[in-house]
Amino acid sequence: MHNRTSYDGTGANDTPSTVLVTGGAGFIGSHACVELLDHGYEVIVVDDYSHSSPQVLTRVERIAGRFVGAVYELDIRDRRALSAVFDRHSVDAVVHFAAHKAVGASTRMPVPYYDVNVGGTTALLTAMHEHNVRRLVFSSSCSLYGETGGGPLDESTPARPTNPYARSKWLCEQILADVCRHWPEFVVLSLRYFNPVGAHPSGLLGEDPGGTPDNLMPYIAQVAVGRRERLQVFGGDYPTPDGTAIRDYLHVMDTVEAHRVALDHLNDTPGMQVFNIGTGTGSSVLDVAAAFGSASGRAIPYEIVDRRPGDVAALVADAGAVERAWGWRPTRDLFTMCRDAWHFQQLNPRGYAGSARRPNTKE
Repeated sequence: MHNRTSYDGTGANDTPSTVLVTGGAGFIGSHACVELLDHGYEVIVVDDYSHSSPQVLTRVERIAGRFVGAVYELDIRDRRALSAVFDRHSVDAVVHFAAHKAVGASTRMPVPYYDVNVGGTTALLTAMHEHNVRRLVFSSSCSLYGETGGGPLDESTPARPTNPYARSKWLCEQILADVCRHWPEFVVLSLRYFNPVGAHPSGLLGEDPGGTPDNLMPYIAQVAVGRRERLQVFGGDYPTPDGTAIRDYLHVMDTVEAHRVALDHLNDTPGMQVFNIGTGTGSSVLDVAAAFGSASGRAIPYEIVDRRPGDVAALVADAGAVERAWGWRPTRDLFTMCRDAWHFQQLNPRGYAGSARRPNTKE
């Protein structure tokens, strides 16, 4: 546990001690709660469980050996309910994960994606402003870079989002930058992470999508465990070595460690800063399938199908800026990501169904 002074918004070197985590029961949010609890933070969670399970928080507490301070089941767009959370707790900083997150689904349901991702962010900013909470770590995405023609992407790469999900994240970043210009006391660190995968090494937390997974790793895991017959590979004619899309995969534990380290650096620079979070190594869909097969000891059958609307050929990070600024970089490799995801899938062949539900604090 780190020793830390209480944050009052004025000390140049103080670190927040009570953190509100929006979307704290989700895939990345739940791992972030463990990371924060492990490092001595008090954690308050809000989540509507539209893409998550309340059972997750019981597991968070089991891993951390500590209770989450309070849990509120609410829609991030519900301004009255959100304001009531800030009324009850002295929040020092917010880590904002709550959002819809699937590229493919966003092309089918663009309006809900803008409503939740952009509308939820503006509702959160309103509540923060009304309660004098000035520090935010924002969960952004590499997808806003869009089709770039390949090559590692640094933070100066122009945004060219190709789907509603990516545009919603880009719009949120523009709103946050504008807020920081007009509210000089407001500080934002926006983390554009690439493709978080894997699971907590305990096997108690992982990615458990409802229905057919939109993301690659949980789909492969379900094939390996026998829930699905074969992997559908969306596109085999991209301009890549094996014709399948290339992404920079990042272990979820590295992802949430970056958010925790970001809290230590909220007072480094006024205004808004943007950092890529990635490994700098690209892996194709077939690379990931092969690595998962190696980690699980099971072959991953697949078929090539049509490309998905909004997908791009390659997204790989140049994440040198965050290492220069914070002395931090991810450490876990693709095999470890696959091994941990497989461990979670083996222990939870049907996901979180049947776990004990944690009582919620709510109005």
